[in-house]
Amino acid sequence: MIYEGRMGGVRRLAAFGLLVAAAAVMARGMRADEAGFESLFDGKSLAGWQANENPGSFKVVDGAIVAHGPRSHLFYVGPDAARPAEFGNFHLKAEILTRPNANSGIFFHTRMQPTGWPAHGHEVQVNNSQKDPVRTGSLYNVVKNFTPPAKDDTWFTLETIVVGRGVTVKVDGRTLYEFVEPESVTGTRKVSAGMLALQAHDPGSEVHYKNLRVKRLP
Repeated sequence: MIYEGRMGGVRRLAAFGLLVAAAAVMARGMRADEAGFESLFDGKSLAGWQANENPGSFKVVDGAIVAHGPRSHLFYVGPDAARPAEFGNFHLKAEILTRPNANSGIFFHTRMQPTGWPAHGHEVQVNNSQKDPVRTGSLYNVVKNFTPPAKDDTWFTLETIVVGRGVTVKVDGRTLYEFVEPESVTGTRKVSAGMLALQAHDPGSEVHYKNLRVKRLP
């Protein structure tokens, strides 16, 4: 009886410890499922980001990065542009709003380049209504989704999870697919490691990004 009582006390202490930990997370303004994520955007400026061609295609409006203008890519460099931030395994979350006929994307495992469409890494498509039939969440030219998982003029959450060669994409908590890149894939468009980047596709496209955060995974 004494043994069982002690075990019961241990269980109660463990449960109390979990409650305290959860309360601490909530006190910091985070949900439990947000623990370990770091913010990529301060909501006020493009600090930590660097555009290549046509930097005017990106601006901050009402707490969001707006991609609207001639082709350009905004690379996340982090606090030290001389040593740009790179990610291997990660979980990225972004809240996104597309205007009608918008086309954009989030690149991962890419590299900074002065002009042109990024030659390295993969693009997770952001497009709910533009003439290109490849819709939001697609792994461009690899996994094609032709049904928009979200609507224009409405905020939605896009998640990209990369572990090893596996890529999982979710929209508003719903898994669109789980893809594993074959080991036979070579060249620059493959799952590896590298930078993150947002795309401004063309002057007729307008996309808003906010609450960008990432968690590094083992």
